[in-house]
Amino acid sequence: MSKFKGWFSSVSDVEQSFCLDKNSLDNVNMLFAWYGGGDYDGSAFVLFEDGGKLYEVSGSHCSCYGLEGQWGPEETLVEALVHRIKNGRLGSEGYYDDGLFGDELLEILETI
Repeated sequence: MSKFKGWFSSVSDVEQSFCLDKNSLDNVNMLFAWYGGGDYDGSAFVLFEDGGKLYEVSGSHCSCYGLEGQWGPEETLVEALVHRIKNGRLGSEGYYDDGLFGDELLEILETI
């Protein structure tokens, strides 16, 4: 089950925003994707499974550009994400549209 938040409402939105080829994410299990903006900038966080491994992608930009060229999946662990939510700032940025997603992400991580 995929959860989209903020300016992302589909896998296609993720592909378009990061300037990926259409259907390039068809074979991944998209778990969570958020994209929000502030006054003159934006930020994004994507979490997905591929080949039994968990990956995250983060991107940000000023008003001049978007997320293009920032798709760089990094392997991650559930424990690392939980730590960043509970002890850091992941999912707790109220400046961005719908940037308060930590509790929702924790619910998803509990199912993995």
